Amino acid sequence: MSENVEPHAPKFVYDFTEGNKDLKDLLGGKGANLAEMTNLGLPVPPGFTITTEACKVYLDSGEEPAALRDEVSAHLDALERKMGKKLGQADNPLLVSVRSGAKFSMPGMMDTVLNIGLSDASVQGLAAQAGDERFAWDSYRRLIQMFGKTVLGVDGDLFEEALDKAKAAKKVTVDTDLEAADLKKLVTTFKKIVKKEAGRDFPQDPREQMDLAIKAVFDSWNGDRARLYRRQERIPHDLGTAVNVCSMVFGNLGPDSGTGVAFTRDPASGHQGVYGDYLQNAQGEDVVAGIRNTVPLAELERIDKKSYDQLMKIMETLENHYKDLCDIEFTIERGRLWMLQTRVGKRTAGAAFRIATQLVDQGLIDETEALQRVTGAQLAQLMFPRFDEDAKVEQVARGIAASPGAAVGKAVFDSYTAVKWSRSGEKVILVRRETNPDDLDGMIAAEGILTSRGGKTSHAAVVARGMGKTCVCGAEELEVDTKRRRMTVPGGHVVEEGDVISIDGSTGKVYLGEVPVVPSPVVEYFEGRMHPGADDADELVEAVHRMMAFADRKRRLRVRANADNAEDALRARRFGAQGIGLCRTEHMFLGDRRELVERLILADTEEEREASLKGLLPLQKQDFVELFEAMDGLPVTIRLLDPPLHEFLPDITELSVRVALAESRQEPHENELRLLQAVHRLHEQNPMLGLRGVRLGLVIPGLFTMQVRAIAEAAAERKAAKGDPRAEIMIPLVGTVQELEIVREEADRVIEEVEAATGTKLKLAIGTMIELPRAALTAGEIAEAAEFFSFGTNDLTQTVWGFSRDDVEASFFTAYLEKGIFGVSPFETIDKDGVGSLVRSAAEAGRRTRPDLKLGVCGEHGGDPESVHFFHEAGLDYVSCSPFRIPVARLEAGRAATQSAGSDHR
Repeated sequence: MSENVEPHAPKFVYDFTEGNKDLKDLLGGKGANLAEMTNLGLPVPPGFTITTEACKVYLDSGEEPAALRDEVSAHLDALERKMGKKLGQADNPLLVSVRSGAKFSMPGMMDTVLNIGLSDASVQGLAAQAGDERFAWDSYRRLIQMFGKTVLGVDGDLFEEALDKAKAAKKVTVDTDLEAADLKKLVTTFKKIVKKEAGRDFPQDPREQMDLAIKAVFDSWNGDRARLYRRQERIPHDLGTAVNVCSMVFGNLGPDSGTGVAFTRDPASGHQGVYGDYLQNAQGEDVVAGIRNTVPLAELERIDKKSYDQLMKIMETLENHYKDLCDIEFTIERGRLWMLQTRVGKRTAGAAFRIATQLVDQGLIDETEALQRVTGAQLAQLMFPRFDEDAKVEQVARGIAASPGAAVGKAVFDSYTAVKWSRSGEKVILVRRETNPDDLDGMIAAEGILTSRGGKTSHAAVVARGMGKTCVCGAEELEVDTKRRRMTVPGGHVVEEGDVISIDGSTGKVYLGEVPVVPSPVVEYFEGRMHPGADDADELVEAVHRMMAFADRKRRLRVRANADNAEDALRARRFGAQGIGLCRTEHMFLGDRRELVERLILADTEEEREASLKGLLPLQKQDFVELFEAMDGLPVTIRLLDPPLHEFLPDITELSVRVALAESRQEPHENELRLLQAVHRLHEQNPMLGLRGVRLGLVIPGLFTMQVRAIAEAAAERKAAKGDPRAEIMIPLVGTVQELEIVREEADRVIEEVEAATGTKLKLAIGTMIELPRAALTAGEIAEAAEFFSFGTNDLTQTVWGFSRDDVEASFFTAYLEKGIFGVSPFETIDKDGVGSLVRSAAEAGRRTRPDLKLGVCGEHGGDPESVHFFHEAGLDYVSCSPFRIPVARLEAGRAATQSAGSDHR
């Protein structure tokens, strides 16, 4: 008989020597990578990581795990022994940083506190230890400032204002010009601010400082800016953050010290070289905050060649080890290099494609892995227009090209205004001296971001690149006055809030007014106007071409287009469409054909109705002849008329006014009156759930028959011309197999008549749209009469959720997204649990009845990257989307086919 064994207690704290890069779920990205660098023998300050599991317990219960304090104490004791110092002791203090570190990088969204352990007693010991009184008091004021804001909730502007006053009193402009006596006074001022605003003294007990900072980092996981960022980046809310406690190394010990951020390749372009920022006599937060302008990383070679050479070797080691662009934070303390962080770096869309192909050429990754390094969303960004270089424009400044794109909008100087104006339909550019995490909502709302301070590694640059948002940083020529809501450009011209400006994130140029745009070279490539390998080919085009070739070789899903005319069909074919998945015939009934439709609706007799249909038949046939010619040899799925007939009639209010005016003037108005009567007769409270789709075909005699005849005759004509038409007839809004059977029987009869009349054998597939829950639930029965299903996920989403899309998106979707009810709109990305469940079950039931049943999707989800992966997993044969989205769907179909577990490159 086995003994009862106590379950193994969870371990909540890991030393840096215990983890590795594969433990991101547990140790967060920062902790896992600090452990990995420690394992590689790189110079990492000793420390330990509190796991995401501890955070989750705290967030769920409101209390830290019972065992956490003892585990932290044990690891702190070990750290003190290793360093030969005690946390915060008066004569030889150990100082630590407490940093957040979630699984996925969330730059600046959660909290960090440096210099923990400093107090009125230990600041003197630090001064003696370092032989630098100014450094000690500078570190102490930083601790009170960060701790006050982050842990005690004090308004950070109060500290900044006090710092500005101290500099003004000294008649200096940068904080490094403040001396020890100035900083000592500033510490006193900061402590008074804490006492007044927080209602308590700044804690002098170093362990209390550390414990409160750990809790603050846990709490910051659910802070407003962190939740907003996760929604924007679609990061799950239940992951929690790890906390990294690391022994401090100091970049603010004088000119032989400093801090920096480096990239193994340019995150904006993907080019290899020396990229990054360095700041002498500073701590890490000074670089990412952008409050002091940095020097390029290459300058470090002149400043400290030994550290520079060591850093270059470490960067090469890390890129070869991670096989990707690495983003590195480092500090130099009196000539000694320390590595504080590494992660797979965020990059622009263009850099992602270039780097993926470069790494394949270097033999570091294969094609399958390369496809996981790029996304359809990035490809879509590359297809956006760019500024016309030949336009007559007024360039007023140039900053650092931090995140590419062409952005035009009205200048606004705070996030609140950016959000407010954006919601009113205005396009805006957020202009700041530097951004901070509190600006996130404004950055999301803006077309682009412009700052006068900071570099490629500043908060604005890193976050903008992650969001794919245009950004120009460090435009020093601009004088930004956020209080007066304006900026002054060289020459004295003032840009007031509301004035239009344009920024080019690819060149860093800033312009007054609106600059015209031209097509992207990537679009020109897809259109066939730019050829990879040609002398003038853009290297980005070459990279995109290669990645698309990889995807096309790997993918199982075919990609079709939603196209209603030959022009769209030809463009779709150039973009790589393998057929048409949705031709909406209602679009063919507009324009000069509206009169024929009106006659059909007004027909009182069978003869009048037949005359209207006879007039429409040759026009419909010609539509299909042109479409079959454009898509020769590829399938063309034609949806029979779907919307309510009243949509083809004049607006009821406008028509009523016309009738009333004609009556008052005693003018002839018989036709208008008949139209008005028809509009009233066809009026429905909820037309999208009324007389439309298959119901029209059953109620309006001859309507669907005319369309089927036009399709069949067009196909016969193309075959006679040696073409290869592959028409598929799709019946919309079917809810029961009986509807489909009746329409199909009539369609088969018409097709046979055309075959007999033309002597041509036609092979026209007949299927249906699955866009009603009942159709999905009875798919097995419907498949008995259908050769294919095409899921109309737009209407299926409306009917599953009980939403009228046109109404709800404007009324409450914003609130639902903000409250986290939606991670993303179900009309943008398919609702896998609800709508997706019906798609899966209908696909399975349909194929049980008819194993060769062809399955596709033609709603807008067909071009959404995340949805494409779902349709691949659900076993569909193809997706159909607008022509512009075809390359995105092709790429994502390739990625879906090669998706490897655990691969993530956010």
